[in-house]
Amino acid sequence: MPNASDRILPAHCLVKATIGPRTGVGGREFGIGFELRLPLDWSGRFMFQGGAGLDGIVSPAIGTVPNSAGPPALMRGFAVVSTDAGHKGSPVDASFGLDQQARIDYAYNGLAQVTREAKALLAAFYGTPATKSYFIGCSNGGRQALMASQRLPREFDGIVAGDPAMSFSRLALGEVWNMQVIARIAPRDDAGRPIYAKAFSQSDLALVRQTVLDQCDGLDGLKDGMINDWQRCGFRPMELTCAGGKTDQCLTSGQVGVLEELMAGPRDAAGQHLYGPFTYDTGIASTAWRGMRLGTSETGQPNSADSILGLGQFRNLQLTPPDAAWDPLAPYDIEDLLRRIRYQGGIGDADSPFLSTFAQSGKMIVYNGMSDQGIATPHIVRWYEDMVAATGEPGREAVRFFGIPGMLHCGGGEANDKFEMLDAIVDWVEQGRAPDRIVAVGEAFPGVSRPLCPHPLVARYEGGDPNSANSFTCRK
Repeated sequence: MPNASDRILPAHCLVKATIGPRTGVGGREFGIGFELRLPLDWSGRFMFQGGAGLDGIVSPAIGTVPNSAGPPALMRGFAVVSTDAGHKGSPVDASFGLDQQARIDYAYNGLAQVTREAKALLAAFYGTPATKSYFIGCSNGGRQALMASQRLPREFDGIVAGDPAMSFSRLALGEVWNMQVIARIAPRDDAGRPIYAKAFSQSDLALVRQTVLDQCDGLDGLKDGMINDWQRCGFRPMELTCAGGKTDQCLTSGQVGVLEELMAGPRDAAGQHLYGPFTYDTGIASTAWRGMRLGTSETGQPNSADSILGLGQFRNLQLTPPDAAWDPLAPYDIEDLLRRIRYQGGIGDADSPFLSTFAQSGKMIVYNGMSDQGIATPHIVRWYEDMVAATGEPGREAVRFFGIPGMLHCGGGEANDKFEMLDAIVDWVEQGRAPDRIVAVGEAFPGVSRPLCPHPLVARYEGGDPNSANSFTCRK
């Protein structure tokens, strides 16, 4: 039953349990913790609520729906489960990666074990299995959602993967690679350490944002502060190179080179993208982008997300064996790093394109913010196109990708970042209505609605009320 802090929730049974408790490396206690909430007024539906970051905590299984303005799934009659993915700790603490089984549990095994136990408990409690099963998550929850389609292809009827950290090992490689790239132009402290936050001023980033908008905002037929036709956006930082001395209206040649590399992402010896590229969008001037790449520290002790979460999980989770002393500023060979991350990547990267079993009966929506400071939209699009090539027409019919103009990681930014993906996936699974367009709104643009269009279609203004989604069509 709900406690005092859960008074908005319906009457439900709460189950808390740990699967396979054990003592692991270093005497640390491990086990796959989970929480299952079973509403007394049940719709017959089951939902797995994805995690966040590096997990480590069991979030209340109320059925949080990313980017939704509606009630959580528990209030809609869903039975809901959540998990810590096999370890306890902060969502930014990767020390669990020293334990082999904990790595496996975080990668995929926690999902498999909790799905099995939750479905068995649910069937015992209600006397019947769920009629439909769903998985919804954003960020690492988005990675888990994709993992569910790839490693548990018969367990879920509908999946929503938001801003997915899908190629997690290569994403992490990109984060530590960013540190070395930015260090080339960052001023140094007395000890010779780079001060990342000073590599670009806020006016530098604001200049890039405004130039991108000036060039690309109107490509969809309307200048409205949102870039829908992102694949035709031809902005290049070199256009802003200073002809003389540095001013607020130009970038130094060093800044131009670094920005181009950051947005392109790391490449292998053959010049192929390992992770990236990123899209130029309004979010480049946001506090989120700065927080991810540069941080705010005025000293040589960095506080960017790349240098904390990225570096920590690269050392302890992605490298095999773990190497807590690995130095991102020391010379390294990118091919050697690829060899060292392939072991964890092989079990934790949710980027397999072959979905023939899932596509037989499942449906999946994948989406990403075009200004996401950590997740690269073109990388997801490449996966989607590889999936269609590997799976064939059933894959195209079962999976759709949506880009969200201006949206940062899992929400925020100069964007219409509120949309109802749970409604869309349920309608697709249970009524057969594929999401040809999904209407989005948001606080950044009050009174303005826009259609989100499935790739490769783009929202284009056709005339009429510029504030209404009805004035836009989805077309190539």
